Amino acid sequence: MSMSADTPAPAPSLLRHPAFWIGVAVAAFALAALSLGLLRAQSSSLPRLGALPEFSFTREDGSAWGLAQLRGRPFVANFIFTRCPTICPAFTRRMARLQQETARHGEQLQLVSFSVDPTYDTPARLAEYARTHGANPARWSFLTGDYQRLKDTVVNSFKIAMGRESMDEADVMGIFHGDHFVLVDGAGEIRGYYSSNDDEAFEKLLRDADRLAAGRD
Repeated sequence: MSMSADTPAPAPSLLRHPAFWIGVAVAAFALAALSLGLLRAQSSSLPRLGALPEFSFTREDGSAWGLAQLRGRPFVANFIFTRCPTICPAFTRRMARLQQETARHGEQLQLVSFSVDPTYDTPARLAEYARTHGANPARWSFLTGDYQRLKDTVVNSFKIAMGRESMDEADVMGIFHGDHFVLVDGAGEIRGYYSSNDDEAFEKLLRDADRLAAGRD
């Protein structure tokens, strides 16, 4: 068979040279190693960062809602308050985008927003906030309850900052909280933290949440 004029064959002397075949072998080995590394990266489990203890608070519809209701379904948590003038609007918009982009999983992937201002954030206020942001109540819950119990869960269980510079209810600017999403699996174990201000972190959250919801742990 004749060779194409556009694709000259290696010179016979080159084909007989041991260095040529060593180079081919090294390149093939490197390609195989790279492929294996990518496969391992895709198949490796997400980190296990600690199991959550049981918690239960009041949902925006007035029902009790907590780890018992979430058991068996992975969820993404975030931490907001309805009168927040700073990071919460963007944080909530990110959660709304997460809801939209994971819609194919339906109720198998849950979203949970914890209020860090629960005295003000009554179920009625949270329900209005949920409607404003297009929350699907079958997938996205907003929780309120006793301040100290909420703070204990947020700080000691989720390991997310939460507090107030004063207990003056009018001091909105004195309320502070973390801005990370937390991904939790169906067994109640934390599997990742993702900055809400980082586009790459958010894209990774989408991939990891999809992976857990699809059962690819």
